Amino acid sequence: MKIKKAIVPVAGWGTRRLPVTKVIEKAMLPIGNRPLVDYVVEDCVKAGIEDIYIVIDEKPFSQVRAYYEDNEKLNNYLIARGKEDRVELANTKREGVNIHFYCQKNVDERYGSAEPVAQIIEEFGINEPTAVLMGDDFSYNADGSSDLARLAELVETEEDSAMLATEIPMELVEKFGVLKVEDGILTGIYEKPKREDAPSNLINISKYIMSPKLLQRIVKYCRENDFGPKDQEYLITDPIISHIKDGDKIKVMPIHGEYLDGGSLEGWLHANQVIYGNH
Repeated sequence: MKIKKAIVPVAGWGTRRLPVTKVIEKAMLPIGNRPLVDYVVEDCVKAGIEDIYIVIDEKPFSQVRAYYEDNEKLNNYLIARGKEDRVELANTKREGVNIHFYCQKNVDERYGSAEPVAQIIEEFGINEPTAVLMGDDFSYNADGSSDLARLAELVETEEDSAMLATEIPMELVEKFGVLKVEDGILTGIYEKPKREDAPSNLINISKYIMSPKLLQRIVKYCRENDFGPKDQEYLITDPIISHIKDGDKIKVMPIHGEYLDGGSLEGWLHANQVIYGNH
C-alpha cells in the first residue's frame, strides 16, 4: 500500500549521550559525514513518503531544521572562494518530499515516545496509514534498499498496521523491548525481560506503519493520562499493547539490513564503523 506520511520525533535532551548532547542535538550526531536523522529521512524517501513531520524542540535554534534548509551565506562563501564543487555537498534538501517541522509542546513535562506522535496527529489532522519512526536509530542496507518500503508492502488496507524488528543475541535481550510473535503477528511486547523470561530474541526497533485506528488510540492514551515528569513516560508501546489486546493485528517483519542505534555511545561507534566501512 502507498504510505504518504511519516512522523519522526527527535525532540528531547538525549540524556543517554551526555555531555555531547548539551550542545549537539542527538539526532544530529554524525554517522559518517551525515547526521543520524538523515538516514531515517533517506529511508522515508526511498519508500515513497511524500510528507515527513519532524518533531523538534521549542528552542531558539534547531540544528535539525537548519540542516534541511538552504544556507545562502555558506553557498555564497563557497562560490566566492572557488569551491563551487562543494555547494552540492551543502545542499541537503531532499527532493520529492516535503519536510514539515513541528515544535513539540511541553516536552519536559510530557516526556516519551507517544506524546510527539499524538501532537502531530492532532495538529495536522492525520487520518490515514502513517509511518512512525523514532529518529535515533535506523536500518542500514548496504545495497541501498529500504526496509520501510518492504514494510509498506505488508500493509494491504487502511486497517492494517505493521512494524519492523531485528534479531539479537539472547544475552542482550535484557536491554530491549522483546517481541512475542505468532505467525507473523505481534502478540506481546516485554520490556527488558530477563533472558530466561524472554519470548524470543526479536526486538522492537521503533519503526512502524500505523493504521488510523492505532493513531487515534495513541492520542486517546496521551489525553486520558496525566503522568507527572517523575511518574511515567508516555510510551508508544502502551497503546500498541492495548491495540493487540483488543484484537487488532500488527504484522511484524524482520529487517533485511543491519539495525544501527545511534542513541547509545556503543551503538553510535558501531554505526560509524559500519557506514565508514561501506564507503
